[in-house]
Amino acid sequence: MLFDTHCHLDASAFDSDREQVIARAQAAGVQAILIPAVEVVSFERVRMLAHSFVQGAYALGIHPMYVGHAGPDDLKLLREALAAHQHDPKLVAVGEIGLDFFIPDISYGAAREKQEHYFDAQLVLAKEFDLPVLLHVRRSQDTLLKYLRQRKVKGGLAHAFNGSLQQAEQFVGLGFALGMGGAMTYGRALQIRRLAQQISLDALVLETDAPDIAPEWLVENRRNEPAQVLRIAQVLADLRGQDLKDVLQATSLTALRILPRLMQAIESN
Repeated sequence: MLFDTHCHLDASAFDSDREQVIARAQAAGVQAILIPAVEVVSFERVRMLAHSFVQGAYALGIHPMYVGHAGPDDLKLLREALAAHQHDPKLVAVGEIGLDFFIPDISYGAAREKQEHYFDAQLVLAKEFDLPVLLHVRRSQDTLLKYLRQRKVKGGLAHAFNGSLQQAEQFVGLGFALGMGGAMTYGRALQIRRLAQQISLDALVLETDAPDIAPEWLVENRRNEPAQVLRIAQVLADLRGQDLKDVLQATSLTALRILPRLMQAIESN
């Protein structure tokens, strides 16, 4: 099986040809596309989009880069949305949530405190609704680990992971898998490529983050899309010196283990 565990298919970059993008993914053998929300106004959009095709699944959450303009009731609205759709088989996680300490404007002072407050509150909601989480992890690994140890959520996926081997092992020990996507395809991405080789295969999943993080072969076009996850899988197989079929089997089994509702999501249409 072949899954794209992180794809912003609702992004405006796909407005002109979203149906064709989905068709290309289907033709490439992609059997699930997980679409995370990033803010309250996208909740209904990602839900409806996931229900519009067999392979669709979705997550609801507030992205750390959108926390700055989140309203005072947004956490309440997230809880209401999770409660309203808790029995929807296509709702598989809380996300995309996390911390971003790469962008200076949101990495210090009150902006950072607000990020951490929203992240912690969303972990509480994930525990309440017994859902795994999709993590945005950018220069924030140790702080994320601190909160995850405190809240002990169900686990989830550390999207676009780019930490150290020691940090990676700590995430895995807390029940998380690491997302491998387009960044891994660049020869200069030495740390990510080392992680792809060193971490146990059963701790890895495949993703695109489309339309972002375009793989090396799309460097001119820049727009990524879920059909590229098959070639990303081949890069992972090559880095590890393993057969593609073994990588596909292992990463899909990991995705199903980490996201227990994923199979139900793609069988519900």
